[in-house]
Amino acid sequence: MDQLTNRFKQVLKAGQPQIGLWLGLCSGYSAEILAGTGFDWLLIDGEHAPNDISTILAQLQGIAPYPSQPVVRPAWNDPVMIKQLLDIGVQTLLLPMIQNAEQAHQAVRATRYPPSGIRGVGSALARASRWNRIPDYLSRANDEMCVLVQVETREALQNLPEIAAVEGVDGVFIGPADLSADMGHMGNPQHPEVKAAIEQAIVQIKASGKAAGILMTHVDVAQHYLDLGALFVAVGVDTTLLTEAANALAASFGKIREEQRIPSSNVY
Repeated sequence: MDQLTNRFKQVLKAGQPQIGLWLGLCSGYSAEILAGTGFDWLLIDGEHAPNDISTILAQLQGIAPYPSQPVVRPAWNDPVMIKQLLDIGVQTLLLPMIQNAEQAHQAVRATRYPPSGIRGVGSALARASRWNRIPDYLSRANDEMCVLVQVETREALQNLPEIAAVEGVDGVFIGPADLSADMGHMGNPQHPEVKAAIEQAIVQIKASGKAAGILMTHVDVAQHYLDLGALFVAVGVDTTLLTEAANALAASFGKIREEQRIPSSNVY
């Protein structure tokens, strides 16, 4: 079995839309449950969920037997974090808060071995190479990396053409929550001004030849972004699904607390 080919990168390159789910429960057990649901990709979140290298590793191992492809978002565009994630087997990264082409270039370099980048060589210790059981790992690893950069501010949107033009960037992901906050519409990505900016960005990214992505839990809006040309779209969040299902079940037996009557979040 070829353990090295990055199938997520391949299908994005082929222009095939990929539907994903966000993982914030930090559990290999729940990740394996969700890997069996049929989503094309699962985002393991290290920025806003309390994940670390060990919990991310457990989730990678839970997902591995299934067709779903793991994508990992580290807390920051930090080459040290990136190095550790790559060594435990991450091949597709979503790097948050990329503001300009230089930061995008730094992200790409962090995922490549020299002379193309700055990734340290420690394959004998790495799950990525199956502890050197993949004989051509070092020669093939660079080409199998998939770098997705996240634009989520007005500054980043202004620099979008330059960011998308960076060699080695495979896709550009629009962060609706932070973008709406930066545009003065906190918690309201459905504001007409924010939606217009997102739509324009998707069109720009597609025109650049790169894959466009977004997280959008409103089904109709997610489909609209897919129709515009977005290729990797997450349509749900595991914590939200669990919370809403549990609240609904409790409410059906009259056990809902007053504070639980707050409408579900409109952030995505």
